[in-house]
Amino acid sequence: MAERIDGKKIAQEVVTIVKTKTVELLAQKHVKPGLAVVLVGEDAASHTYVSSKARMAEECGFLSVRHKLPADTREEDLVSLIETLNADPAIHGILVQLPLPPHIDSGRIIQLVAPEKDVDGFGFVNVGKLRSGELGSAFLPCTPAGCMLLIERVRGRNLSGLNALVVGRSNIVGKPTANLLLAANCTVTIAHSHTGDLAGFVRNADIVVAATGRPELIKGAWIKPGATVIDVGINRIPAPERGEGKTRLVGDVEYDAAEKIAGAITPVPGGVGPMTIAMLMANTVVSACRAAGLEEPVL
Repeated sequence: MAERIDGKKIAQEVVTIVKTKTVELLAQKHVKPGLAVVLVGEDAASHTYVSSKARMAEECGFLSVRHKLPADTREEDLVSLIETLNADPAIHGILVQLPLPPHIDSGRIIQLVAPEKDVDGFGFVNVGKLRSGELGSAFLPCTPAGCMLLIERVRGRNLSGLNALVVGRSNIVGKPTANLLLAANCTVTIAHSHTGDLAGFVRNADIVVAATGRPELIKGAWIKPGATVIDVGINRIPAPERGEGKTRLVGDVEYDAAEKIAGAITPVPGGVGPMTIAMLMANTVVSACRAAGLEEPVL
């Protein structure tokens, strides 16, 4: 049976490091990391995510600022808010919760966030640094960074020579994860739901990162014996065995079958999910350290 990679435990380890660095920043530089989260509209899932991020920021000892704007907010008013936050020295990280209402140009808003406060790692400057291998000064997208930390906890930091398969090509997870694996000297293949002979690619992979949003697309029988499997997917499917109208959460990997073959695998939920918020906290404290001239934490 595969080792179950406990994302909650590893995320808590990251948060502990963040809290320690926050205390150090306050003691040595009189600086408290500041995270501003901007939410536009009434999307229920977005409200849940924002509340989770704000609570964690407060737990870490940050200055936690929430801007909740109505759905009919004008784009120029949102632009003005971002510019104000960019200029505020008390704010070290700015997160604009997506999706934004249709009348607002999300791409424009994301690119307005100052690169040194882009703790989501979505701006072109940080994307370009990642793709060119300038990882030391970049902010890495939180979910891909979390995936890499989970892989390193199992495989160690030296991933040279391993075959890595990323199933998914999104700008948020798939592409940046592939770039991080390349930077770690893996031989990387990017596949997706339309790839021919997906099973063949999976069978050759020492590391599989699944991020397609398609429930149980990757069958357990395809997994290479001993492989490390990172399942980013979280999908709700019908569960009639639990009663009428009931549902359950599954990943993009057929977990029960894959667990019997893989060397290590993340569960869904409890795997990658907790890492995303933990890495957001880590990026924010790194931003504060850079602004204050203090050494960054090592995760």
